[in-house]
Amino acid sequence: MSKVDTRRHIGEILKSRGIINGNQLEQVMKIQMEDHDRSPRRLGQILHKDLGLDHHLVMQAISDVFAFREIDISDGSITDDIIENIENIIEQLPKDLIHKLLNLNVIPFSATKNMIVLAAADPTDPEIPDLASRLPFKQLEIAYCRLELFEELVDRIFHQKNDYLNILEEIEYTHTDIDDNEDQINEEEIDAEINQSLLNSLVEGMLVEAVHKGASDIHVIPSGLTTTDIYFRLDGKLQIWLTQKNVKPEAIAAVIKDKSKNVDRFERDSSQDGFIQRNIDSNNIRFRISIMPIVGKEFERKFESVVIRVLDDRMVITDLRELGLQEKAYEDFTKAINKPSGIVIITGPTGSGKSTTLIASLYTVIDSTKNVLTVEEPVEYIINGARQLKINHHMSFDQSMRGILRHDPDIVLVGEIRDLKTAEIAIKLANTGHLTFSTLHTNDAPSVISRLYKMGVEPFLIANAVNLVMAQRLVRRLCDHCKEEVTDLHPEAARNLGFTDQEIEKTTFYRAVGCKKCNHGYKGRLAIMEALYFTKEIKNLILDSGNEIDEERLREQAIKDGMLTLRASGRERIKEGITTLKEVATVTVDD
Repeated sequence: MSKVDTRRHIGEILKSRGIINGNQLEQVMKIQMEDHDRSPRRLGQILHKDLGLDHHLVMQAISDVFAFREIDISDGSITDDIIENIENIIEQLPKDLIHKLLNLNVIPFSATKNMIVLAAADPTDPEIPDLASRLPFKQLEIAYCRLELFEELVDRIFHQKNDYLNILEEIEYTHTDIDDNEDQINEEEIDAEINQSLLNSLVEGMLVEAVHKGASDIHVIPSGLTTTDIYFRLDGKLQIWLTQKNVKPEAIAAVIKDKSKNVDRFERDSSQDGFIQRNIDSNNIRFRISIMPIVGKEFERKFESVVIRVLDDRMVITDLRELGLQEKAYEDFTKAINKPSGIVIITGPTGSGKSTTLIASLYTVIDSTKNVLTVEEPVEYIINGARQLKINHHMSFDQSMRGILRHDPDIVLVGEIRDLKTAEIAIKLANTGHLTFSTLHTNDAPSVISRLYKMGVEPFLIANAVNLVMAQRLVRRLCDHCKEEVTDLHPEAARNLGFTDQEIEKTTFYRAVGCKKCNHGYKGRLAIMEALYFTKEIKNLILDSGNEIDEERLREQAIKDGMLTLRASGRERIKEGITTLKEVATVTVDD
C-alpha cells in the first residue's frame, strides 16, 4: 500500500469514527498532495493546524489506529513521585538527546533496566524511532501523551527551577542607605549597591524566566528613586513581572550593561545597542539589548530604559503552512515566492510578525543550488543555507545593498526598504532575474504601492518588479481551556467589523476568560493577512495611474480577484472560534 493509500485509509477510519467528515478528508488529501514535493506533513498536523480540529481527539484516534497506548493519569494530578522518576531517567541520558526529544514533544516517562517508555504528543512522528535507537535501552515503547500533559510535565521538571530567583526575597529586604534629596550618584555607590543586593542573580533570573514564560521582550523601567518595574511582553501585551524596591535603578542598569557586549557601562547620555548570549535549558538563547536615556521626576538622575528582545531559535517557523495563511492568500503567496524573479514585500507595524513570515518564506525556497544573501540590521535569527551579511561601521547598510549586486545572488532578503536608494536597488534586483524579499511600514497592502511611488519609484518599475504585497497583523489566540461562548452579543459590535446579519446568525462568538494555563484568556498569537497578488489587472491600474496611485481602485480590484482584507481575514478567524471581535477590532482599521 502506497503512502497516499495509507493516509486515505487512516482518514477513512477517522471519518467512520466521526472525528472528521468527508469534506475535511478531501481537504487533507489535497493539502498532502500539494506538500508532496516538499516535506509532507503528517495527517494529525494538518487536521490540527490547518483545519483547526482538537489536537487530543485527533491524536487519540490516530494513536488507537496504530495501537499506541495512551499515558493516562486518571485523577489528573502529576505526583511528586512521577516527576522524581522522570528526573532520574533524564539525568542518566545525554543532554543533547533529551533536547532533541523535547523538541519533538517527547519525554522519557518510565524505565527499567532494559526498557524505556517515551511519552509523545505525536507518536507517529518518524523522527522518534531514530532518536530512540540512540538511547541505552534494549527495548522501547512509544506511548501517546496528551500535549497538555506533556507541557505540564516539562513545566514541572524544567521551568519551575530557577535558582537565580531564590534570592528575590533577600533582595526585597536588602536596603542601602538612600538620601532622597541626592541629585547625583557615583560609581562607587553603584558598585556597593550591586555587591550588596545580589543584582547579578536578579538579572540572570529575569533572563531565564523570560525564556520559560515565552516572553518576546523584557522592559526594565525606573519608576522611582529606589524602584524599578520589570515587564514581560507576553502574546503582544506588556505584563508586570516584578517591581524591585530598595535598589537604585542605575544599579540594575549597570548590571545589565556589564553583562552585555558592545555596551559602555559609563555612557548614560546616549542610546546604546548590545547583546547577551546564554545557554538556557540546553539551548543557546540570544538577547538583543536596547538602552536609552529617559527623564524622571528627579531631573538630575541619569535614568535609563532598557528593552531586551528574546531571540529563541526554537520559535522560528520554517514551514510556510504553519503561518496559517488562509486558502487564497496561501495560494497567491506560494505562487509569488516560487517565481524565478520579482519582489515580495511584507508590510505591517513593528511586532506584526513580518520577520517570521520572511524567514518561513526563505526556508521554502532555499536549496543548495541557490546563493541566498540577506541584508538585515540587526540580524536576529540565523537562517541555515543563507549568507547573512554583517552590518557594522566598516560596512553600512547602503554599502551592503550596493555590494550584493556584485556578489552573484539568486535570492536576496532586504530587511527593510528605507528610502529611494534601497528601493531602487531592491527593484533593480527584482527586475534583473533575482527573487527578492523585503518589508515596509504601511497600514495595508495597497498603501505599499503608494509609498514606493512617493519615494520616487516609477509606476512601470513597480508594476513589472512586484509579485505580491502582503499586509499582516497578529491577534491573540483564545485559550482552548477557558474560552467562553458569548450569549449577550451586541450585534452592532459585529456589524462594525463587517459581519452581515446572516453571518452573525450562523457564527458562534467567544470571549476571553482566563485560567492557569493562559495569559488572561489568551495563549499564543496568529496572523491575519491581506495578500495583494499582482494580476494583469492590478499591473494595468498601476501603469495607468498617472500622477497619483489610486489605492481604493487597487483595493477594489484585489477584492474582486479574491483578496481578503485584514478585517475580512480577521472575521474568518472569529468564525473559526480562535479569536475575538475585540482583538480584530484593535489591530485593524475600517476596510
